[in-house]
Amino acid sequence: MKSILVTGGCGFIGSNFIRMQRERYPQQTIHNVDKLTYAGNLENLADLIEDANYHFHRVDICNREALLKLVQTVQPEAILNFAAESHVDRSILDSGPFVQTNIIGTQVLMDVAREVGVARYVQVSTDEVYGSLGSDGAFTEETPLAPNSPYSSSKAAADLLVRSYVHTFDFPAIVTRCSNNYGPYQFPEKLIPLFISNAMENKSLPVYGTGENVRDWIHVLDHCRGIDAALRKGEIGEVYNFGGHLELTNLEMTHILIDLLGKSRDLITYVQDRPGHDLRYAIDSSKAEQNLGWFPQVPFEQGIRDTIAWYQSHTDWVTRIQSGEYLQYIEEQYAGRLKK
Repeated sequence: MKSILVTGGCGFIGSNFIRMQRERYPQQTIHNVDKLTYAGNLENLADLIEDANYHFHRVDICNREALLKLVQTVQPEAILNFAAESHVDRSILDSGPFVQTNIIGTQVLMDVAREVGVARYVQVSTDEVYGSLGSDGAFTEETPLAPNSPYSSSKAAADLLVRSYVHTFDFPAIVTRCSNNYGPYQFPEKLIPLFISNAMENKSLPVYGTGENVRDWIHVLDHCRGIDAALRKGEIGEVYNFGGHLELTNLEMTHILIDLLGKSRDLITYVQDRPGHDLRYAIDSSKAEQNLGWFPQVPFEQGIRDTIAWYQSHTDWVTRIQSGEYLQYIEEQYAGRLKK
């Protein structure tokens, strides 16, 4: 593809995807559209500011007029929607931004894509739309949607809206759903970067409930490879699941991080469980493996060590987010140094 447009590209997964695309397809032009909310960090892609094939646009995907003007101008062959409010705890405190960005934003983005005639659209979703599993089984693409949090409900609604556009308008969309990601550039409120940062400073590690909730973990680069495979090989109207074949309880993950960092398990503090906390997620990725030729490539032992090392060598990045200084960086870029 000559040109793609990525929404939410300054976030964790989006920025890793853009960097991977620049490495894999150096002749391809990438347009990164991000509103730069609290989780959108220009610093995540600061090394690409002078890249002639990378262009950043500060646009809210809910702003139809601005988005339409941009898409008509740059004429991307494909749009990939990473833009989302994604933190469950925040959705419990206030679901409004999740409904606005995750549902309305998706609707506006698809309407613009239809009007301009974009050839392919990829909706990046989550395994949380399936709800909670018992002790057996795994989510497949045929598992009924049963979301249990405002966040996952907003993502499920967006997925269903995408499905309706495919069937009603022959819209060229694909949906991807993935298990818990880990890796560099993840916002420090998430479990792994939060616990790494806290443990490095000998601060407490707040584990919900008894820590028995189970998650399937995948390295962000494996997820990005899956999205790329869906973009280029996937069939219109299909859903593809991506998982890491690695189930761990939150307590097991906490122990792994503590042990690799050489810290004491006395740092663990058990806190009141999150309301509606899903017990277990597990992904069956066989459809993607068989139809897209995709397989996770990063061994967890290597991936988690590399992730810890990244946060250890990027303490300034974490500190700037925790202090809010990264927001000043964004404003400074817009004061004249950001490439037009």
